[in-house]
Amino acid sequence: MKLRNVLICGSIVMALAVSACAGTKNQTPPLQAPKQSTQETPPVVAKSIYYTANEGGGITRIDAATNTVMDTIPLDGAVHNVQISPDGKVLGATLVPKMQGHGSMEMNGFAMFYDSMTNNLIKKVEIGAHPAHVVFTQDGKYVLTTNNASNNVTVIDAKNYNVVQTVPTGKGPHGFRISQDSKTAYIANMGEDTVSVIDIPTWKETRRITVGKAPVTTAITSDGKILVATANAENILAIVDLTSDKVEKIAVGKGPAQVFIQYDNKYAFVANQGTEQSPSNTVSKVDLATKKVVATIEVGKGAHGVVTSNDNKFVYITNMYENTVSIIDNTTDKVIGKVEVGKTPNGITFKQ
Repeated sequence: MKLRNVLICGSIVMALAVSACAGTKNQTPPLQAPKQSTQETPPVVAKSIYYTANEGGGITRIDAATNTVMDTIPLDGAVHNVQISPDGKVLGATLVPKMQGHGSMEMNGFAMFYDSMTNNLIKKVEIGAHPAHVVFTQDGKYVLTTNNASNNVTVIDAKNYNVVQTVPTGKGPHGFRISQDSKTAYIANMGEDTVSVIDIPTWKETRRITVGKAPVTTAITSDGKILVATANAENILAIVDLTSDKVEKIAVGKGPAQVFIQYDNKYAFVANQGTEQSPSNTVSKVDLATKKVVATIEVGKGAHGVVTSNDNKFVYITNMYENTVSIIDNTTDKVIGKVEVGKTPNGITFKQ
């Protein structure tokens, strides 16, 4: 689902904005990418890879060592989000079918599963209307997808790819993360300013936490104590103490979209998107101990998706309105390169 100047979630329409803190301009020229291939791909030899979900159609695969495009998986429709499985063997993606006249927002979408070594399709699974994000549980048992226009979550068995459950949520479920112990999912509901807390053992919504206007995505620390959520319409990052559900709001950039907590839980990175007419181009780096923005890094137009490398050395940002990924050195807080990818890159994931 596109986050542009007007974000449509089923029948929900909301303007987006995006931003960060105070930054330095980085005028690193784009890295040249080789021609994309639509042919069957030989096994991957790259050690580390990152993938972008391109709403213009397709998934781009990039070698993290050289920051060059390896190939693209072509798809007919908008790829909104991608996620690598915990063992690195399977790539999941959400696919929104091409609009075909009135009522197309209500069309069911698909979860796509690929062999990460070969790009071969393992399974195409029909899910709910206008799917948004896809996340694997850390224990490797399930895959969850949010269905923005259906107001629910689809649960898929990660071994046989059968749909095993559908869980109701708040209005307009979008981005989410699952706790490290695989017991709880935290779903950002863009249509009602809340996060749905889903108990995975029982597949029940246990409560909703009000975090701010139009929450887009969540992230959670590995100890399960701190939840963060981007409130797009407030230009803030909500930081939630999960022992009390107390919320603190930290000002970030315009129209924050995705947020990612690095693997040692020290910093959260917020991609500030803005609108297509007035795009933002920054990333806010938030110290989770002090609850302060410690750096604002200028990236590309329409910063949206964000992920770090497993060693926390690099941060990768999709720039929706210029079809690129910016690479940030996490030590210097400077952009060290850009890669041209597919049209309108949205979600991003990293495979070690």
